[in-house]
Amino acid sequence: MLTCIIRYHIDPTKKAQFEEYARNWGQAIPRCGADLIGYYAPHEGSSTLAYGIYNVASLADYEAYRARLAADPLGRENYEFAQKEKFLLREDRTFLKLASAPHGDEA
Repeated sequence: MLTCIIRYHIDPTKKAQFEEYARNWGQAIPRCGADLIGYYAPHEGSSTLAYGIYNVASLADYEAYRARLAADPLGRENYEFAQKEKFLLREDRTFLKLASAPHGDEA
């Protein structure tokens, strides 16, 4: 299992647009095959950092998921919304694997 963490730098004057974008992904991402953990908008501290976090089984599954997302009507609409509104200033993806499992005391 891989976790994809997307770090967004957003226009702080367009936080509401980012939140709409996040809600749309909340519908499209699970439908297209990734296990969405969530999208996170700025609240305290930085007003420009936001995150999207989801799990995929492998990089091959990620590529298939991305193709489904690009073909999904809400996915396409959301990409276009971001382009039109220009609230995303930068987007960085990192893929991580869980290294601390199992969690807790196994006694």
